[in-house]
Amino acid sequence: MQDKTDFSTGSVWKRILEMSVPLTAAQFINLLYNIVDRIYIARIPETGTLALTGVGLCFPIILLITGFSRLFGTGGSPLCSIELGKNNRDEAEHIMQTSFVLLTGAAVLIIAAGYIFMKPFLMTFGASEATYGFASDYLSIYLLGTVFVMYNTGINCYITCQGYAKTGMMTVVIGAVMNIILDPVFIFVLGLGVRGAAIATVISQGVSSVWMLVFLTGKKTQIRLQFSSFRFSFKTAFRIMSLGFSSFIMSCTSSLVQLVCNTCLSQYGGDIYISAMTILMSVRELCCVPSQGVSDGTIPVISYNYGQKNFKRVKSSIRFMSVSMIVYMFAAWLLLILFPRFFISIFSNDPVLTEITVQSLKIYFFGFGFMALQFAGQTVFLAMNKPVRAIIFSLLRKAVIVVPLTLILPHFVEPAVNGVFLAEPVSNFIGATACFVTMLCTIFAEL
Repeated sequence: MQDKTDFSTGSVWKRILEMSVPLTAAQFINLLYNIVDRIYIARIPETGTLALTGVGLCFPIILLITGFSRLFGTGGSPLCSIELGKNNRDEAEHIMQTSFVLLTGAAVLIIAAGYIFMKPFLMTFGASEATYGFASDYLSIYLLGTVFVMYNTGINCYITCQGYAKTGMMTVVIGAVMNIILDPVFIFVLGLGVRGAAIATVISQGVSSVWMLVFLTGKKTQIRLQFSSFRFSFKTAFRIMSLGFSSFIMSCTSSLVQLVCNTCLSQYGGDIYISAMTILMSVRELCCVPSQGVSDGTIPVISYNYGQKNFKRVKSSIRFMSVSMIVYMFAAWLLLILFPRFFISIFSNDPVLTEITVQSLKIYFFGFGFMALQFAGQTVFLAMNKPVRAIIFSLLRKAVIVVPLTLILPHFVEPAVNGVFLAEPVSNFIGATACFVTMLCTIFAEL
C-alpha cells in the first residue's frame, strides 16, 4: 500500500506526476517489446531489411489486438476510478471482473480468427512473395501470446487506476527485461530469426501476466480479482465498451491507415518504402510515449475527482496535462526535424533505407506537435465518461481524414510516395485542433 497515490489531496500536478512518471517509464519499457524485436530483426545478416518489412506487415493485426485490449481496459478503468471516487468499491470490483471476462473471450476469438485468415490478412496488408514468409513466421507465434498481451494492456489499467503506478510499472518492466535478454538468444544464438523474436515476446508477456494476476488476486490491492465470486452483467459490459470504443476505434483506424499506407507504398515505391514506414511508425511510437504516460497518469486523477464532484481539481488537472503535452510534443517535433538520422539509426544502418527514411520523416512528422491537442482532448473525454465525443474525434482524424488523403494525395504529389506520407501531418492539424477546441468549449462549460 506504500506506493498508492491519493488523488483527492495535495497538489494536483504532483499527483499527476506521481502517476505519470512511472507510467511513462512503463510505456517506454513496454515499447521495447516491439522495438527491440525490430532493432535485432533489422540486423539479421543478409535478410534484415526484408525481415523488418515482414514484421511491419503484422502491425495492423497487432494494433487490432491492442484495440480490443483498450476497448475493455481503457473503457473500464475510468469507470472504476469514478466508482472509487464515490467510495463504491463493490461496483469498481464488478467492473474489473467484467473486463477480465471480456478480455479473455476476445483473446480466444482473435487467436482463432488470426490462424484461419492469416494469409489473406497479410496479403491484403501488402505482403509480397519475398516478405510473406517472414510475416507469417512472426505472426503465427505472436498470436499464441494474445491473451498475455491483452491482459498486460487491458487489466494492468486496473492497477494504475487505483493509484498503484509503481506496481503497474513493474508489470511491464519484468517482461521487457526478459525480452531484451531473450531476443538475441533466440534470434542469433539459436538462429531462429523472426520466429525467435516472437517466441521471446510471448514468453516475456506471459511472465508479466503472471506477476500482474498475482497482485490483483492478493491482499494489497483495493479491489480484487476473485475467481470464486465472479460477477458478469451485460449492462456493465455495455458501459465499459461504450467508453472504450473510442480507444478501440483509434487502434482499428490506425490499423486501417497502416493497411492503406502499406498498399499504396507497395504500389508506388515497393518493399523498401514499407520498411521506411515501419521505422517511422517506430520513431513515432517512441516519441509519443511521454504524452501517453501523462495521459494515462491524468485519467485516474480526473476520473476520481469527477466522481467526488471536486471540479476545481478536475480543471487544474486538465490545464496541467494540456500544457505539459503541448510543450513536450512541439519540442519532440523540433528534435526530429533537426536530428532525423539519429532516430533512424536506432532501427537500421542500411544506407539506402536510411536515406529514403530521412526524406520521408521530414514530411511524415511535419506538424507532429499538433498531436498533443488530440491526446489532451481524448484524455479528458475518456476520463469524464464522454463516449460519444471520444468516438467522434477518434473517427475524424484517422478514418475521415487520413485514409481518404492517403488514397488521393499520391495522384497530385510527385513522387507519389510523398503523398502517402503527407496525409498524416494534414490530419494532425485539422483533426487534433478540432478535438482540442471542442473539449475546451464543452467540458469547461460543464465544469
